[in-house]
Amino acid sequence: MARPVVAALLILLVGIVLYVSWPGRQAPAIGPGIPQALADDRAARITGLTYEVSFDIPAARTEPIHGTVTATFTLSDVKAPLAFDFTQPPEKFLGARVNGDVTEVVARDGHLIFPAGQLLPGRENEITIDFIAGDEALNRQDEFLYTLFVPARASIAMPVFDQPNLKARWVLALKIPPAWNAVANGAETGRIRANDRTELIFARTEPLPTYLFGFAAGQFTVETGERNGRRFRMFHRETDAAKVAKNRDAIFDLHATAIRWLEDYTTLPYAFGKFDFVAIPSFQFGGMEHAGAVFYNASSLFLDDTATQNQRLGRASLIAHETAHMWFGDLVTMRWFNDVWMKEVFANFMAAKIVNPSFPGVNHDLRFLYSHYPAAYDVDRTPGANPIRQPLSNLNEAGSLYGAIIYQKAPIVMRQLELLLGADQFRDGLRDYLRRYAMANATWPDLIQILDARTPADLAAWSRAWVEERGRPRVRVDVTPAAAGGVDVTLQGDDPMGRPLTWPQALHVVLGSGARAVGVDVTLGDNGRASFSHTSSDLPAGVLWVLPTGGGLGYGDFVLPDGMVDALATDLPAIADPLTRGAAMVTLWESMLEGRMAPARLRGALMAALPLEKDELNITRQMGLLQSLFWRFSSADDRAAASVPLEALLTSGLARATTTSLKSTWFNAIRNTATTPGTIAWLRRVWDRGEKVPGLTLSENDETDLAMELALRGVDDAEGLLDAQAARILNPDRKARFAFVRPSVSGSAATREALFNQFKDVANRRREAWVLEAMGYLHHPLRADQSRHLVVPALQMVREIRDTGDIFFPKRWADATLGGHRSQDTAADVRAYLDSLPADYPERLRWVLLASADPLFRAAR
Repeated sequence: MARPVVAALLILLVGIVLYVSWPGRQAPAIGPGIPQALADDRAARITGLTYEVSFDIPAARTEPIHGTVTATFTLSDVKAPLAFDFTQPPEKFLGARVNGDVTEVVARDGHLIFPAGQLLPGRENEITIDFIAGDEALNRQDEFLYTLFVPARASIAMPVFDQPNLKARWVLALKIPPAWNAVANGAETGRIRANDRTELIFARTEPLPTYLFGFAAGQFTVETGERNGRRFRMFHRETDAAKVAKNRDAIFDLHATAIRWLEDYTTLPYAFGKFDFVAIPSFQFGGMEHAGAVFYNASSLFLDDTATQNQRLGRASLIAHETAHMWFGDLVTMRWFNDVWMKEVFANFMAAKIVNPSFPGVNHDLRFLYSHYPAAYDVDRTPGANPIRQPLSNLNEAGSLYGAIIYQKAPIVMRQLELLLGADQFRDGLRDYLRRYAMANATWPDLIQILDARTPADLAAWSRAWVEERGRPRVRVDVTPAAAGGVDVTLQGDDPMGRPLTWPQALHVVLGSGARAVGVDVTLGDNGRASFSHTSSDLPAGVLWVLPTGGGLGYGDFVLPDGMVDALATDLPAIADPLTRGAAMVTLWESMLEGRMAPARLRGALMAALPLEKDELNITRQMGLLQSLFWRFSSADDRAAASVPLEALLTSGLARATTTSLKSTWFNAIRNTATTPGTIAWLRRVWDRGEKVPGLTLSENDETDLAMELALRGVDDAEGLLDAQAARILNPDRKARFAFVRPSVSGSAATREALFNQFKDVANRRREAWVLEAMGYLHHPLRADQSRHLVVPALQMVREIRDTGDIFFPKRWADATLGGHRSQDTAADVRAYLDSLPADYPERLRWVLLASADPLFRAAR
């Protein structure tokens, strides 16, 4: 046995003896993860916390990173031992000193437990720990690394109190290779070069929880810009200088606009000094809001010339979202991760407001509808629905709280709350909240208490249905003839799960006939009911349909009277208002999923409406729905019959498109749905650069995507095509990604299965974005029959993926696994697997699987 292992075991054994023999011990329960009782005990006892952290980062990622952390704090009492969190094997703990004296430590269940006898009550304590850092949360690559500690992964890398309600000031020192540079929360204050190493010292930060502490180091290029007297720095690895130049100013402008808007809305200045950001290749998330050093997925910032309107809006929203976190999440942090949704809802809600002025030609109410409702419904309509606010006893399950409910449903709920209070009262309440809890922690009840004083409504009761319970209302619409050709309309909501719940909400009900429509504002009250009469002469032909989701407001499963779903589908292209058309499409899609409309009928309605649609957001949505109907809700025979008219429709749209954004949207739809030999041959000529798409010059990324789709379809000499595409890719990060994903489109089933088997090793899942892309190709509808036997083995990995991956990985893995399947046999396999799960299978993870499987079950019925 190696000497470090022997030493670690001796420390553990001696420590256990000391631990069990401490007199008067009143220790909180210490077990795996970070139990709330342990976190609450530490938060009650510890004040004035500062961490001084140093990492010595070698050039070779196979060599270990050594680190030291010194925690300084005042401890209110020494009635119990004190546990740091460090989820690494005992041999990575190298030693500790308490107030200058070497001490023995218990290493158990992911914690380092320090004896109470060496701690000082009511006075400042200093604990220094030497360790070998865990690589899992440091995301080490050959030429760079970056931290990602949310929700409680800082303790994978270093010993800390890994909880949101122990904010600390951080002082960081990094030793890095001389060709590297680095960025962190604090400003760089010192740089020392010695012995072929560079040591960087960073300034003490404002109080931050562990999940917001962050740094990146590696071979990065740095761009600088100044806006409104503020200097921004952007670290990146993009090798295409022209692409950087075309995007740089827009990126700086969007950050400056967001800061200025938020300072005005909150009346509080940006609190964290400098503002840097890092564009990271294949970053796991869209962004991460480290104060003073925001991390982004590089592909979200550096857009190609062929970027669509949605992609440009997406970049602006992402930047606004992460910037809003500087106030909502960083300045005021949730006390516990059961309220993690609060920082996300306000970041998304504010982002929607911030982006509006930068895109005056966009219908932002329509964009809010598409950005939030479909994704929220994708979970809320399923047996895997979960509440916005959930109880959480241990941070080792905090990652399971993330998803569409907190990112997409919660902003819808917050908009209803703003409508209930009024925009000014809502804003003033948020200002009070931010001032009261600045640099501290708060809860949802803390905010509700502030807002409740500003309205006669019972916000606690309102919150119960919207925030604390799962699911959505089902609202039945009844329309009966009235005098003088009018109608009486009644809306009655209930809970599909049978609970005594109602969801009070503001509605804008649209009544229509052909191109004519009138709107009526109503409120679905505490009894879940609303009714009104309409006798307007604006509808001389009578009311052919009623749309309760007008204005993009209503949330739920709205059940229209018999015949009105079909009438709405028929009138879809005639409806004059783009937002009403969008709300109609969302309602029709939900009706189809709930079995009240045949998929073929909806496909026909969309194909009739698409050539007449003028709004780009609606065009994009219609094409997305048509692709889903084509691949997921059509049998192989139906696809064969629909392919020629669908491809003709898309090709015609590409020819008519007048902007690069629209041309990209149409072309991408053709690429994604092509199945006929003629269209595939045309796409091959486009990739070969033998034929051009008028008005559209494909970027490197466009050609890469096209090459993968062509290989997936088994074109002649697919391997030669992929070899040629690899040679076209110049950026080393994109080249590595292509090489990783490439086997997933191989014509060899054995090669594809070997790739999947590699993913069973966590070391081969570290580049999560690459893995998910590969899984999507492995389970593409064209390969669904050949990949059916891989479905259940992939679902069996979800629990391990939760324990070893980042927060979004389990759901995205399940979605990528199931997204291309529609057969009854696969649905039966998945149902059998879900039924076989043991009773102690984590409930939140069960919800994840149920939500991911729901579209398959609906498609296979």
